[in-house]
Amino acid sequence: MAAENHAANVAPDLSDTPATVAVRAAGIEHEVRSHGRVGSLEEAATALGVEPREMVKTLVVRRNEGEHLLVLVPGDRRFSWPKLRALLGENRLTMPDADGAKAVTGYARGTITPFGTTTPLPVLLDASLRGQRVSLGAGRHGLALVVNADDVAATFDGRFEDVTDA
Repeated sequence: MAAENHAANVAPDLSDTPATVAVRAAGIEHEVRSHGRVGSLEEAATALGVEPREMVKTLVVRRNEGEHLLVLVPGDRRFSWPKLRALLGENRLTMPDADGAKAVTGYARGTITPFGTTTPLPVLLDASLRGQRVSLGAGRHGLALVVNADDVAATFDGRFEDVTDA
């Protein structure tokens, strides 16, 4: 009984999100880091003490109605629609609005990550991320997951492809 009362009085870990729970369950080496609320990728990189290229933007891309994928792009590069269209053999790709992205992933923009999404989604990683330690969204503003991009690819059966321009 005393243990039950003690557990009930313990404050929840504020770094617990579906993403952090999922990355722990995946068993991959990771670090959860707090950087506070920021207004840009550059501010987040500064707060974490990393280069913008180490920050990864996770983009939700819609292929068809109800069919989405996640594209992971380094923070210092621009996503290339023509490269992704050619790679997927699709003429029409779009990004859902913020509500649509949240409906598919369970995460608000700026917090999206492949880990712990409400809908399992295919993952593409820009080829420049291979072998890199990167910082991803962790499911909550001000929180980041630091992981090896190769572990992300292995966990989600993801592919490294050239999907960016300098």
